[in-house]
Amino acid sequence: MSDRWDGGPGGQVTRSRTGGVPGQRDGEGHGHRPGGRAAARAAARSQGGKRSRRRARPVRRGRRVLKIAGICLALLVLGTAGVGWWFYQHLNGNINSVALNGKGGSEKADAFGRTPINILVMGSDGRTSKADCKLGGGCSQTGVQSGYGNADVQMVVHISADRSNATVMSIPRDTMVDIPACKDSESGQSTSGYYGQINGALRYGPACQVATIHQLTGIPIDHFVKLDFSGVVKMSDAVGGVSVCVNSNVYDTYSHLKLSRGDHTLKGEAALEFVRSRHGFGDGGDLGRTVSQHIFLSAMIRKFKSAGTLTDPTAVYALADAATKALTVDDGLGSVKKLIGLAADVNKVPTKRMTFTTMQTAVDPNDTNRVVVGAGAKALFSTIAADRSLSTGSGKKSSGASATATASAVPASRIAVTVENGTEITGRASDVANVLTGQGFSSATTTANAPSRATTTTLTYGTGQKAEARTVAKALGLRTSHLEQGTGSGLTLVIGSDWTSGTTFPGGSSSAAPADAKAAVSNANAQTADEAKKCAQVSTFKTVSLNGVPMTPAQAYAAATGKKDSDE
Repeated sequence: MSDRWDGGPGGQVTRSRTGGVPGQRDGEGHGHRPGGRAAARAAARSQGGKRSRRRARPVRRGRRVLKIAGICLALLVLGTAGVGWWFYQHLNGNINSVALNGKGGSEKADAFGRTPINILVMGSDGRTSKADCKLGGGCSQTGVQSGYGNADVQMVVHISADRSNATVMSIPRDTMVDIPACKDSESGQSTSGYYGQINGALRYGPACQVATIHQLTGIPIDHFVKLDFSGVVKMSDAVGGVSVCVNSNVYDTYSHLKLSRGDHTLKGEAALEFVRSRHGFGDGGDLGRTVSQHIFLSAMIRKFKSAGTLTDPTAVYALADAATKALTVDDGLGSVKKLIGLAADVNKVPTKRMTFTTMQTAVDPNDTNRVVVGAGAKALFSTIAADRSLSTGSGKKSSGASATATASAVPASRIAVTVENGTEITGRASDVANVLTGQGFSSATTTANAPSRATTTTLTYGTGQKAEARTVAKALGLRTSHLEQGTGSGLTLVIGSDWTSGTTFPGGSSSAAPADAKAAVSNANAQTADEAKKCAQVSTFKTVSLNGVPMTPAQAYAAATGKKDSDE
């Protein structure tokens, strides 16, 4: 049978130096034929017994081919592994990580050993590179700046322990809160604590911003992710653009966003203009901007989860490279492996079970351009901290939501409470009063010692102040049986021996643990990530100015005929 590689018998071929056909081997019972090995041995003997160096050796071509193929395959494997290792190291080298040092608390595992994930996502306004200066402006006098800037975007991302649902809660940058004592380990910049705008905590490092959010909400914050201006541009480009919708023509002369009514796919600077626009949407404040950001992020998540995005190697590389270059994270997420694990956890949650919401707020009585935490926010905070889903799948308004709306008819910022300590525990009145002011109740809230020891906690209210008393009770988890109408005015909370610890009344039907998720998101602009047809609502107020003339964003769009649309 012929050999499949060369056709020679037995897979061997011996070539004659003279070009003749080689003779057959000596066989038993056969005489020697001229040529072949016998002739070669005879020639060698005639030359003094020495073997000729020019002797033709048989070559096993099949083995030679296999050997070459094996070497090529080994080189290919090593090359692929080398590229993979380089790629992995390259991405790891892109990541900038910072230690949290426990500033945000820690999550507890559920009965099955599963742990929720809470991440603070921050968008910084820092101009810490030439790219950010060009995109954000404002560097003509200062040049490239140092530090972290302000956290103009703050979102608490909660992924449930069983990975069945997720919540993204925005906290407006204009919220006034208590900033705790902080020191940035990198810059050395520190504060002993102060009352101010929440986004300023980032100036003392990411860990300080995390500690501020944790103190405000009671939600353990395990991780953080920070993006700057150029990071938003890189990420939107890496996914091939993000599809959004606006319900009217809009031109925000501050962020430079200019879009016609309808659907658009935004990349690069256009995407940044959209998420930065606060004068183009809502009432021109930060609340409208949080809603439009939720629309943008919902669209980006749908793009991530759409067919092909995560299966295209080129797209995956571009996305991974952009993400690792764009992000600053805590050291708990400071590797490609950990970021991939996080992405896998997010990918497990269906879009209809991802809820986007904004913390309830009230106007700051001391500054109409600022907000304070609304009375309904405690329910939202505690629902997230308790790992409860905000996605009920029901569009019906619940009785719980109605009750919350009624109880919150009087803004917390207008309610002052006198908190009296009727226990033997020093500092109880201050503890509870701090909770109230931290929830946005009036800074006129005071503390005192009760005239005598009290066994039962009571909240006494004056004539016409029942709604205010209910708002306070809702925030603290007091049952209605603890409310009493008095003969005087104002609200007085006497803490009894039935409440010697904690900041929520034990066993109470608190808004902190609503039976209905709808109650927690009442007045919180809730939506789910699967709402693909939801459009950003363009402001109908005169929130922008063109050539010194105040006008609505739609009017500015009509007047700015010489400026191209952002997506052109």
